[in-house]
Amino acid sequence: MRSFVTIADAGNFTRAAERLGRAQSTISLQMKRLEETLGRSLLERNAHGVRITGEGEALLGYARRILALNDEAVGRLTEPELEGMVRLGTPEDFATTHLPAVLSAFAHSHPRVALEVTTDLTLNLLERFQGGEFDLVLVKREPMGPMQGMRVWREPLVWAALDRPSSWMAASPGDALPLVVSPHPCVYRKRALAALDSCGRRWRIAYTSTSLAGAQAAVRAGLGVTVLPRDMVPAGLVTLGGEDGLPVLDDTEIALIEAPGTRSVPARRLAGHIVSSLERGMGPHT
Repeated sequence: MRSFVTIADAGNFTRAAERLGRAQSTISLQMKRLEETLGRSLLERNAHGVRITGEGEALLGYARRILALNDEAVGRLTEPELEGMVRLGTPEDFATTHLPAVLSAFAHSHPRVALEVTTDLTLNLLERFQGGEFDLVLVKREPMGPMQGMRVWREPLVWAALDRPSSWMAASPGDALPLVVSPHPCVYRKRALAALDSCGRRWRIAYTSTSLAGAQAAVRAGLGVTVLPRDMVPAGLVTLGGEDGLPVLDDTEIALIEAPGTRSVPARRLAGHIVSSLERGMGPHT
């Protein structure tokens, strides 16, 4: 099961074998035996790597839950005194909305593990991660983009504005759309500008904020519209779309990256906990 899940996440047998520290032939044999046991085809090889079949997708959710339960049981029985520190980097909006419950459950299970959580823009997180500042990092990335890290979340992006008529809504389509964005570099900023440019909609940066709270305050003040994941739109703001003259935005993805060659047991446990917690139905990421 672990080999099957790793192949699904890695995209091919070679990377899966490297992650698991096993020979590729061993991984192939395990998959052959798994398919023979179930009497179903789970994986299809192609020129680009491996494709998960429909029956494989059905098994994948069960496999993740089985592994999560196995790891939890092993951790409780063999590592009751697990301790140390894990340095986690994450985008602020994701940390504010989805991570608190996940990290709280981990801290409850492992009270002697200290968590050091830092929020920043994705490109800054990647730069700091490469500089050795984090054991784990959650980053935003383009769907179907470079295979960097393991996808743990996927969610539609939407335009969000004040929950009452504002000046930009009354403006003609030819007027510049005022935007509330994070400073460069920011994945959402890049996505918003690209979408507006592709449909020929004029825009202007009306407000820039380095914090999620600052951006939301600016939107609530009627200074402009912003881009947020659908489930992160707070009360008091409304979502907008094509009927408002705004282009459709591509989904956002959150990927988890582990430091190369990490031997920290607490870091590995937290990584597994994040993946299994989000996989158990915390969002439309599959």
